[in-house]
Amino acid sequence: MRAEVIAIGDELITGQRLDTNSQWLSEQLTDCGVDVAFHSTVGDRLADNVAVFAAAMARADIVVVTGGLGPTADDLTREALATAAGVTLVRDEASLEHIGNLFASRGRDMPERNAVQADFPEGATPIPNQHGTAPGIAMAIERTGRPPCHVFALPGVPAELKPMWHATVRPAVLAAAGVQRVIKHYCLKCFGVGESALEAMLPNLIARDREPIVGITVSDATITLRITASGADEAAALAATQPTAAIAREKLGTLVFGEEADELEDAVVRELAARGETLAVAEWATAGLVAQWLVAAAVRHAAASAFAGGVTVASHQQARNLLGAQPPDEREPDASAMSVALAEAVRECSGATIGLGIAAFPAETDTPDARLHVAIATAERTRRLRFGCASHPAIRRPRGAKQALNAVRLALLGHDGD
Repeated sequence: MRAEVIAIGDELITGQRLDTNSQWLSEQLTDCGVDVAFHSTVGDRLADNVAVFAAAMARADIVVVTGGLGPTADDLTREALATAAGVTLVRDEASLEHIGNLFASRGRDMPERNAVQADFPEGATPIPNQHGTAPGIAMAIERTGRPPCHVFALPGVPAELKPMWHATVRPAVLAAAGVQRVIKHYCLKCFGVGESALEAMLPNLIARDREPIVGITVSDATITLRITASGADEAAALAATQPTAAIAREKLGTLVFGEEADELEDAVVRELAARGETLAVAEWATAGLVAQWLVAAAVRHAAASAFAGGVTVASHQQARNLLGAQPPDEREPDASAMSVALAEAVRECSGATIGLGIAAFPAETDTPDARLHVAIATAERTRRLRFGCASHPAIRRPRGAKQALNAVRLALLGHDGD
């Protein structure tokens, strides 16, 4: 069974807003065992909407539409669906009452214009919306000699769309597709080698004809292994991914830092909290990214004490003023020595058990052999490491921040180097 996802709105086709709904819906449809064959984006013009809907109804078995269900003149989904299906709009009194009650619960009278949100193509079924005024639309479009096309129109607001999907649309999609097996994905997150090198470590897992299927994606040097399996239910499908995950963990060792939505900062905060350690950071090169990520991870894991604070510096004078650091002679910049000075000073100032210093002077990063220098200071010793970082700042900074976090993670695990 093939599906099409349609996103509606001038703000999408003009690039003013990113269409994240289509991405999310495609993931959900795939999890239902449905093949997502088409994505369409269309502006707020009736003729264009009708044409896109008609094409989708002809070539897809399931069509999911987002947007265009508001009360304003440019919200055209209702009218366009009716036109494409060759029916008229009819008002649903129960939906109208729900919209009126929603306004009343907010202490407001319902504007007359909002009544159009209770209009539906003839034969359609309202999809309840508990969080907004726009009910969704479910339709079955009959086709000669073929099974009907199932159309679901949802609001574009994610906070409304997602509950409606789970409560009403997903069960309807599963029923329409006659899905007997559920598909689940399980992700392992890796860092420390390139995509090709990692793939070479797992030659038998990446084969195209293998079950479960293993896919590899890369984002800012973080590699995600996505294991896909099917089962009679969600628990069985997830269980089917685990033997493959265990093989990958065994082969990759400490290259694996987490699973699912984990980032490196999550792994670091977990290790800090488990060991009763605290970390402070002084950054010269990564624009405060490490501290920013650690703050967010500490909140996610309810481990605020694991991160003792961070400082960003951009000159020798700032290093002295903010940390009392005694950096090397600024007339002969030495990023390695600076990273050590920063790590030791921030540990001393913050009272943390571990200090992380990061440095890469601008002059160095313009050369092919540029290096990011990282130092990790503890009560026992200070270790220094260096990593290649010759690239555009937009690439260099997040990758450098990840290199520094990974160095701390490995140090906490007892796998560090000088």
